[in-house]
Amino acid sequence: MQDKITKVLKAIADPTRREIFHAVVVTATALSISQISGQFQISRQGVTKHIKTLEGAGLIQITSQGRERYCHANPKPLEEVQKWLQFYDKFWDDSLDRLGSYLDAKKEA
Repeated sequence: MQDKITKVLKAIADPTRREIFHAVVVTATALSISQISGQFQISRQGVTKHIKTLEGAGLIQITSQGRERYCHANPKPLEEVQKWLQFYDKFWDDSLDRLGSYLDAKKEA
């Protein structure tokens, strides 16, 4: 599980990759690599490298139709990250609750 999370976090660490992923998610349909490339001020080769990283993390699936390659969003791997983060949400909630209780007890003393 940790390896999957690491791949996803590395993939979404780059703002361009986040924008590419967001563009594919928002359209709710497959986008060709040409369509994606047209939205960015970097070369098609640069966009393709970003897409490959997203694909390696499982966030993008690529299919071919004729000569064109299409990208489909797969937000499922983000669920693993969310589950991992839930532990820390609970940790901080519990810690802040204990701090609040401690401060309340000090106030009353």
